[in-house]
Amino acid sequence: MIEIYAAIIGACIGVGGTGAAMALSGFNARANSSREAVIELTAAVKSISTKLEELHIDMRTDRAAIYGRLDEHGNRLTRLEASQD
Repeated sequence: MIEIYAAIIGACIGVGGTGAAMALSGFNARANSSREAVIELTAAVKSISTKLEELHIDMRTDRAAIYGRLDEHGNRLTRLEASQD
């Protein structure tokens, strides 16, 4: 009779130990998956940041060109108005 109880307890420990090991491996898999997701998101944010910085530089360059042209046209208008008086 004691052998039966020992066998049952041994089986329970084996199943419980296997379940705990499976739960631990599942936790590790989720942790690895989360870590990879964070790395991918970080890379995406850095890429977007770089693209925004490039866009900002392009906008500054265009703005300088536009204001230069506006200034030039303003000077021409001033000269035209002065010559008509």
